[in-house]
Amino acid sequence: MRILLSALLVAASIAQASAAEGKLVLYTSQPNTDAQQTVDAFMAKNPGVTVEWVRDGTPKILSKLRAEIEAGQPQPDLLLIADVVTMEGLKAEGRLLPYAEADLSAFDAGLMDKDKTYFSTKLITTGIVYNTKAPFVPASWQDLTKPEAKNLVTMPSPLTSGAAMIHTVTLTGNLANGWDFYGDLAKNGAQAAGGNGDVLKAVAGGDKLFGMIVDYMPIREKAKGAPVEFVFPTEGVSAVTEPVAILSTAKNVDAAKAFVDFVLSEEGQKLAASQGYIPARNGIDLPAGYPDRSQIKMLGYDAAAALANDTANKEKFTEVMGQ
Repeated sequence: MRILLSALLVAASIAQASAAEGKLVLYTSQPNTDAQQTVDAFMAKNPGVTVEWVRDGTPKILSKLRAEIEAGQPQPDLLLIADVVTMEGLKAEGRLLPYAEADLSAFDAGLMDKDKTYFSTKLITTGIVYNTKAPFVPASWQDLTKPEAKNLVTMPSPLTSGAAMIHTVTLTGNLANGWDFYGDLAKNGAQAAGGNGDVLKAVAGGDKLFGMIVDYMPIREKAKGAPVEFVFPTEGVSAVTEPVAILSTAKNVDAAKAFVDFVLSEEGQKLAASQGYIPARNGIDLPAGYPDRSQIKMLGYDAAAALANDTANKEKFTEVMGQ
């Protein structure tokens, strides 16, 4: 019996390994260097698979996918993109393939879709960046509404940035003063325009002295000598989780599952950390420049509700900020 069981396990292992073969098409919004590193590491573990990948911003990736769906020829097996709101929309349309067998034992349940149609691969939080010449060191989101910060605060616009909208919805849903916080920012002369790169440029250059921004940008620039510091505010931070999902129209499901397994594995998550991101998986050391994981408070976020209320939230932001 023991010999038979061993033989069956070996056979299953061989079948699983041989299943991950052929061409795998990935559409991703990762930066080019990160995407290439991820693909190369996956193919090193799965030499029978050749990955073809397309990289662009999430809105352009979705436009490309929509056009292909309209033509009846969706190309990607996988998506690895910026935010869960986009994934929720695709899930609602039946465009994502559930992967019930995915091992999520090393992840906090709140990070993952309960139906296992998409999976968070990292945590890209939004906090406060400040110039080292700023008149004070901010510790709280409310500090950005202080008189000393008047006309000195900048942020990416949620009207054009998905990550910024997730951040706005997270803060208004968790801060005691909700949308009034943004009203106070507007009264204090805060400006919302462009993306995270624009915020970094403005604060590092001294045009503005405070900003809302994704964590890795100022942390990387500080290491290069830029006069900036990054703060994880006491109330907590929002996060974009760069989820991965298998399309329901995937042509190579076995290889797609192998890719999901890899990016969620200890090796895949250590790769994310080496690229300068907070890994989604517990038990992985954070990159240099980050505090201990226990010191980062993550604020709650309902992706399905955000998707349903997207238009209303954009209209509310425009009204409150006078954009």
